[in-house]
Amino acid sequence: MNPVPVPPDQNAAQSAKEAVEDALAALAGRSRKPNSGQVVDALAAAGFSGPGVEVSATRTPTGLEADAVQAAVLQGGDCIVGHIREGTVTVTVLPVLSSGRCFVGSAVP
Repeated sequence: MNPVPVPPDQNAAQSAKEAVEDALAALAGRSRKPNSGQVVDALAAAGFSGPGVEVSATRTPTGLEADAVQAAVLQGGDCIVGHIREGTVTVTVLPVLSSGRCFVGSAVP
């Protein structure tokens, strides 16, 4: 029995999902509440950098610590979205928004 072929873009998204999950899980193992810079560094070490990477703020506008940090990596027509809360990592693949980005809102300079 031959396996059903998977389209190349699905392979790319799955590979990216696994790489993001591995990078964030390793980071969460070192820091249960990593900051945005640590997330950016972890993703860069996994090969993801530049404008295709988005990371949420880890501090609120009033200076409080955020409960979780989210990151997204643009991979073709998909967003690989990771979420770290108290050392637990969840990663999913979502479609790119009509803006061409993964997160809603303004990009942080």
